[in-house]
Amino acid sequence: MKTRRVYSTADLDHARSAMQAARASGVADEDLSLIARSDIELEEIPENRKDEHTDFKPAAVRGLAEGGATGLVAGLVGMAIPPLGVTLAGAVAVGAAGALVGAWTNALMGASSPDPVRQKFEGEIEAGRILVVVDGEGEAGDRADRAVVATGATPLPFEQPTALS
Repeated sequence: MKTRRVYSTADLDHARSAMQAARASGVADEDLSLIARSDIELEEIPENRKDEHTDFKPAAVRGLAEGGATGLVAGLVGMAIPPLGVTLAGAVAVGAAGALVGAWTNALMGASSPDPVRQKFEGEIEAGRILVVVDGEGEAGDRADRAVVATGATPLPFEQPTALS
């Protein structure tokens, strides 16, 4: 599983240096992204480098897991009550329906809330700094951390496992 790390840089040139150092240490290009104030993002950051603005995908995955588990438990409880006549296939169907409803509702809520990095470092972003987000795995993530810090980027207190990168 990859771990998301966030670094603050003064400008786009420093952010590019940090990203190059992360690439050189073994982090794949698709595991690097940037977050900045909206006016900076619009003018200076290429579209493929921008990090997600919302919590849509992670929220959908959480909802899928939570809804599926809840639906499966409800289906198994239904099986335990004989007058309801729920079979094992029915319990699985209720679990699948719960997963779909959970994913849908959580995705809708996630679409309206900013992603966790933007929430936590709103002050850094509004101050005009550019955040470099690195999703690294194991030793490659540790090497990238050392390499990015060596470029002068400031590590921010954010290390979170990510299943979506």
